[in-house]
Parts: sequence; C-alpha cells; structure tokens
Amino acid sequence: MLRFNILASVVPLAVAAVFARGEFGGPRPCIEVGGASLQIAALSWQAERHVSFTSDPRLATVRVQISDSAEAADFTVIDDVDTTEAGACQSNSPPQLVAISTTPSESDPVIYLSPDGPADYRIFVHSKSFSARDAAALIVGARGNPHRLAAALL
Repeated sequence: MLRFNILASVVPLAVAAVFARGEFGGPRPCIEVGGASLQIAALSWQAERHVSFTSDPRLATVRVQISDSAEAADFTVIDDVDTTEAGACQSNSPPQLVAISTTPSESDPVIYLSPDGPADYRIFVHSKSFSARDAAALIVGARGNPHRLAAALL
C-alpha cells in the first residue's frame, strides 16, 4: 500500500514538470541566429515572440515566399535524417521561444506564406523535422517585420 501511495504522489509531479517545461511531443524546430537560438514553443504562453499567419495578403505585415531552389532563398533548411542531432541548436543561453498564434496582437508580425512573390523573405525547406510554416515563423521571429513594410504601415 505504501508503494502505491508513493507512486500516486510522484506521477502527478512528473506530469506537471513535463507540462511546465513543454517537453512533450519531441524536439521542436530550432535555428541559431547570431549566437542565439530560436525554437518553436510547445505552448504559446511560454514564448517571448509571437507570429501569426494569414491567407489574405492584404492583412500581412511580412510576406514569405516558398522558393523552389535553395540558391534563390534567404533562409534554407535541408535535412534528410529521421532524428535531430543532439546539441544542434544549443547556445550559451536558453532558446528564445517563438509561438504561432491564432489571434495576433497589433504588434505581432502577420505572415503571408506563398509560393509567389513579391516577398520580404524567401525560404527553401526540404526537411523531415521542419515545415515551411515553422521555417517562416522562426525567420520572422528572429528578424521581425522588415523596415520597409513597417514604415509603409505608419
């Protein structure tokens, strides 16, 4: 009976610890930019940066084009491995988390992702661990709104 009581008290604590850290669902897409790493957040409330997506180009503050070739892209993700490399996206500080929001605030970048131009960023993604949305969210999270679009909105 004592073993059951110990097990009953330890299991909820372990579940709470995993939930608090957002460590469920396996590794999340991550990039390193200028010595700092950015990672897609498992839970939006954990993130320092938020982005959202729109299917209406008129509502976008950032346009990201999905490129057909790595040479024409500003940001390229290519991998052909089934698992991520341990420590591939580690820096001296914890990663900055980027969340993909369904309801953006006025200050958050709104991304229009399309295979057509014109675009502020061009991405090429051929990956088992990254989607084009993940790559667009991370690059916009790292760089923010381009100055020319931000100035045009003022």
